[in-house]
Amino acid sequence: MRTFGKTVMQRYMRLWPVLLLSGCNSMPGVDLAPAYAPPEYVVPASWRGASPFVEAKPSDAEIRTEWWRLFRDPVLDKLEEQAMAANADLQAAAERFLQARDLMMKTRSHMLPQLNIGVDASDNKESENALFRGPLNPIYDTSVSDRAGASWEPDFWYAIRNETRAKTYLAQQKAADYALARLSLQAEIASDYFTLRGFDAQTNIYNQSIVYYRQSLDIVTQRYVGKIASELDVARAKSLLFSTEAKALEVQGEREVAEHAIAILVNTAPASFKISLTSNLKMTPLKLPRSLPSTLLERRPDIASAEREMAQANREIGVARAAFFPKVEFRIDGGFEDHGVNLVKLANSFWSYGSAVSLPVFDGGLRRAQLQRSWSVYRETEDKYRTTVLNAFREVEDGLSLTNRLSASAKKLDAAVAAALQTQNLTMDLYKGGLNSSLDLIYAQVATLTARIDSAQVKTRVLKSSVDLIRSLGGGWRRGRLPDEDDIQPFDAFQYEGLEKAAPAGGIEPPAENNARYNNLTSPSRSL
Repeated sequence: MRTFGKTVMQRYMRLWPVLLLSGCNSMPGVDLAPAYAPPEYVVPASWRGASPFVEAKPSDAEIRTEWWRLFRDPVLDKLEEQAMAANADLQAAAERFLQARDLMMKTRSHMLPQLNIGVDASDNKESENALFRGPLNPIYDTSVSDRAGASWEPDFWYAIRNETRAKTYLAQQKAADYALARLSLQAEIASDYFTLRGFDAQTNIYNQSIVYYRQSLDIVTQRYVGKIASELDVARAKSLLFSTEAKALEVQGEREVAEHAIAILVNTAPASFKISLTSNLKMTPLKLPRSLPSTLLERRPDIASAEREMAQANREIGVARAAFFPKVEFRIDGGFEDHGVNLVKLANSFWSYGSAVSLPVFDGGLRRAQLQRSWSVYRETEDKYRTTVLNAFREVEDGLSLTNRLSASAKKLDAAVAAALQTQNLTMDLYKGGLNSSLDLIYAQVATLTARIDSAQVKTRVLKSSVDLIRSLGGGWRRGRLPDEDDIQPFDAFQYEGLEKAAPAGGIEPPAENNARYNNLTSPSRSL
């Protein structure tokens, strides 16, 4: 029977903190925050722009979160994986999310009674010649006391609960900011990578042209030696060769700068990072599911972040309103005090309890200013939200227009390159036969090089604009990925173990406590 009673008591002791917390959260009160709902905008029924990367018919398929795999480039896949694992900016964004969760917990703690305990001990000696000392007063005095106190503020006007919800929305905002940082990092790596591959294509074109121009210079020199061509023809051929070699060196320098940018994104010092050259620029045909403008509001993390900021401002209005109502607080203190060490006696006990109610009568307009400011902040967040939505629509339309026009331009340039190569070959044949001048030959060669470089640059822009389009569509993110309010809490109110690392929330894994593993930025050398 005693064992059964002990078991029941243990279960009750485990349960009472939960019951106390739930009771505080459900305590009757008046919620002074205005009713909140995100603005509903009238948006276009369809996109004005068109893109060859969008299917003609709606599809149930969605852009995957690992969207860069659509380009079927193993090197890009590896770069993205390295950046997701080690990028410092992304890890800092995860830490900001964790800090926001802790801020919510800090605010929420005021819902519970605040308890404290303390112990005082002193050993004192008074001078025998002390002023006003009575002849019977003791010289030595020893005092020991222990005490405990508790205070609690009932949340009648929802000030604490609204502030807690505001901090919860702040954590959700930071989660959306993390998703935005992750998507931006992924897009920046892909864009820089395609920029680098564009420089590879240009380098390959320049190298081929340099070989051709050297052969052309040999032909012109032989004709000059044979008194068939003039020294002017030789000078023109040399000028074209040397200027092309200079351009090739310039492109190589720009490629190295792009490579350095990628190295930083994957947490590697540029000196220890190398991406191997490739001779061609792969143009992978993409097919993206058609999305409606109305769904964009659910797919953009920056829009979700702006909306959560607006929700915070709404709750802050309730906090500002609560300042106009009485503030109530209950307190209790007690303990034992003795001149020796025998404390636990009823005669040595002391205690006090009471309550306090305060209401500012005159504050010079402080509370009115705070309330007016909270409304203004809320309207400002509404304006920022609308601007974010408009910019999102603009970015999608930009992406659709650019991918469409640049893809068509790339096809035209391919035809122009073929015609220019034909012209160059025919002009060389005519020059060898003495039926054309060296100036015509130079013009044909310059036109061919220009057309080939333009084609490589436009194809690079097609790849980068496709990355921008995917990013503007949300990169596979959905608002449902935001952590729920119940998941924001990093630990239990009565948890004192396992606090080294918070549990994941919203798919965001807090970084490990040891960041030193990323401190070696030079080894091992990474080559892709």
